Amino acid sequence: MKQLFLSVKDGSVNLIETPPPTVKDNTVVIESMYSVISAGTERMLASFGNKNLVQKALERPDQVKKVTEKMSTDGVLTTLEAAFGKLKDPMPMGYSAVGKVVEVGRGVTGICVGDIVAAVGQAYHSEINRVGKNMIAKVPDEITDIRQCAFAALGGIALEGIHQAEIMPGESVAVIGLGLLGHITARILYAYGCDVIGFDVADKTLEGTRLKAFIRSDDDNAADKVKNLTYGRGVDKVIITASTDSNGPIDLAEAITRDRAVITMIGVTRMELDRRSFYQKELSFRIARSYGAGRYDSSYEEDGVDYPIGYVRFTEGRNVEEYLRLLATDRLDISDIITHEFSFDNATNAYEMITKNQNKENYIGVLLKYDFDATKYESTIIRSKKVKIGNGKINVGMIGAGSFARSVILPTMKDNGKYNFVGLATTGGTSAAQASATYSFNYITSDYKKLLDDKSIDLIVVSTQHNSHAKFIIEALEAGKNVYCEKPLCLMRHELDEIEQAYHKSQKELFCGLNRRHAPLIQEIRKELKTDKIPAVYVYTVNAGFVPADHWTQNVKKGGGRIIGEAVHFIDTIQSLDGSKIDGINIEYADNSAYPMNDNAIITLKFQSGAVGNVIYTSMGSKRYPKETLCVFSSGGVYELRNYTSLIKYTSNKKSTIKLKQDKGIKMEYEYIYDVINNHRNNNSIISIISLHKRIFETIKN
Repeated sequence: MKQLFLSVKDGSVNLIETPPPTVKDNTVVIESMYSVISAGTERMLASFGNKNLVQKALERPDQVKKVTEKMSTDGVLTTLEAAFGKLKDPMPMGYSAVGKVVEVGRGVTGICVGDIVAAVGQAYHSEINRVGKNMIAKVPDEITDIRQCAFAALGGIALEGIHQAEIMPGESVAVIGLGLLGHITARILYAYGCDVIGFDVADKTLEGTRLKAFIRSDDDNAADKVKNLTYGRGVDKVIITASTDSNGPIDLAEAITRDRAVITMIGVTRMELDRRSFYQKELSFRIARSYGAGRYDSSYEEDGVDYPIGYVRFTEGRNVEEYLRLLATDRLDISDIITHEFSFDNATNAYEMITKNQNKENYIGVLLKYDFDATKYESTIIRSKKVKIGNGKINVGMIGAGSFARSVILPTMKDNGKYNFVGLATTGGTSAAQASATYSFNYITSDYKKLLDDKSIDLIVVSTQHNSHAKFIIEALEAGKNVYCEKPLCLMRHELDEIEQAYHKSQKELFCGLNRRHAPLIQEIRKELKTDKIPAVYVYTVNAGFVPADHWTQNVKKGGGRIIGEAVHFIDTIQSLDGSKIDGINIEYADNSAYPMNDNAIITLKFQSGAVGNVIYTSMGSKRYPKETLCVFSSGGVYELRNYTSLIKYTSNKKSTIKLKQDKGIKMEYEYIYDVINNHRNNNSIISIISLHKRIFETIKN
C-alpha cells in the first residue's frame, strides 16, 4: 500500500510504499475511500518544512530551549546529531477520513467487516489505516454522499468548540475565520438554532452557510455593527476558527462580546488577552482540545477505554457520531464546500495547490479519493535496490521500528559498517515507512515470521514494547537465530525462565541492550579497579526526567514501569564494574503523591565481593542537571563520571580529567555483538544479565 508523508527537513510530500498495518485489540483496519486535506493545518506544516534551520528555530523557540538544555548536559555534537536525526523522520499526514472496514480486532463491538465508518486522528492519507475503536463511527445508511463523512474530524473540532462554549439554541454567536473549519462550525450552529455572524479579513461567504450577517474583521465599526444586530448587547459567544500569527481575532472577540460572554478558541492565533476588557466584561476564555474528550489520552485512543456517558456526554467518538447524525437528518450539508477532489496517486498536486497555488485557485474543501482493493494488498514489500548479503557482515532482521530504533539502533549499526539490513517487520505501516525511508532494507513486512524463516538472516533485533520481548526472543532462538533485544529481556519471571531455557537449548547467542557496560569511560574505570582485593562503593545518580503516567513505559502491562524498563541499565553498569555477583537488592520508593508512578526510588545493592552500591533514580530533577552521574570510591581513589562526556579521577597526589563526545557504549556494544557472532568471542555478559533480571523480579515481587 501507499501512504503520504511530509519531509520536515525540506517540506516535500511523497507517497511511500509500505506494508499495511495489522489489526490489534480494540482497533479496526480500514480501506480508505476519501480523506480530507486540512488546508490550514497541512499548509502550515508544509510551509514549516520549507523553512531553513534559522527560520524553524525562530518559529519554535520552545524546541530551541530543549536543544540548549540538552547541549548543556550531553554536549553540542551529541545534541545536534539527535536534532538532525529527528528532521530525517518523514511525518505522516492527514487525520480525517472515511472508509470500509476490512478487519476487526478483539474488543470491538457494533462494527463488522464491510461497514463504512468515519475515522479521526489515526486516519492518515493512506490506502489502509488502523484506527482505535473510540476514534470511529459507523456511517448511517441515510447518508448518500459519503464524501461529506470524510470531514468528521473537522466536524468534531467544531462540535467540541460549541460544547466548550456552552452554546444554547437561540444565542447569537460570532465565528471569526471563514475557512473550512469556520464554515462547518457556522453551519452546525445554524442547525442548532443560533444566529451566526461571520467574520473574516475577506468576503469568503458561501450560499450554503446561512449567516445573519458578514462583517470584515478589519472593519473599524465591527463592534457597533454587532450591537445593531444583537439588540445593543453584543454576541453571546465567540468561536475563533482563524489561523493567523496575528492577535487580531482575540482583540475583535473582546470588542464584540456582551457582558460575561464566552470566547472559545479552536483555531490557531496569538493569544494575548487584554485584562481590562476581560475584567470589565467578566469574559471567559476557553480552548477546545481538538475533537473532544479523550484526545491525547492513550487509554482512550489506543486501549479502547471509553468515558462513561453519564460523566462525559461528548467524547471524540461521540462528537463524530453527532456530526454524522446531523448529516443523516439533513440538518447539515457541506457538499458545496468540497471544491477539489484529487486521486490519491496525484496527492502531490493537491499540496502544490495549497502551498503555492500558482494558478490562484479558490479552494476550501480538498479531498483525496482512493481507488484501492484491500483484498489484493501484500503484507511484504520487496525493494528493487537490494543490499548485498555476505562480505563478512551480519545480516539483520529487525522487529519493530519505533523512535528508539530509528534514532539510535539503526544509525549506529549503519555507521558500524558490519551489518546488512535485510528485513524489517512492524505491525504499523507508518513506522515501517519512516524507517525504510532512511535505511535500505531488502524488504519490509507486517509478518515478523518471514524474518524467522529467512535463512539469510543471522541476527534478529527486537525493538518493540517491553511486553512482547519474551515472545520474540523465544521464537527467534527456536528458529535458530542470534537475538539482540532492547532492555529489558521481559516483564515476568516465568517469561525469564522460558527465555533462559530457550537460550540454553539453542546453539545461538542472546544479547540484551544494556550498553553502558561497553562505554569507553566505564572501561577506563574498570581497568583501574581492583575489586577482587578491595571492595568498592558505587553511587549512580539518574536524573531520569518526568514521564507522564499515560506513557506506555509507565503502563505495568506494556512497559513494566521505569525500574524494570530503565533502571536495570544502571544496576547492570555497577554489576559489570564490580565483576562479582549481586548478593542482594533492595528498592525503596519515595512516597510522593505528585509523582505516583514509582519512578523515584533508591536501589541498594550488595555484592559478593563485599562492595555496596546505590542507584538513585528520580523523575523530580532539573533538566539542566546531568542525566547520569556515577561516583566510584575504591583504593584511595574517586572516579566521577558525568553523563558519559567526562571522567574525573581523584587520587592521593593528582586530579585528572578525560573528556570526549558523549558515548554510552552503544557503538562498542555492536562491536561486541559482531565479535561474538563472527569471531566466536565468548559472550560472557548474558548469564549475569539474566541473573540480574531474576534478582529484580524477586525484589519487586517481595
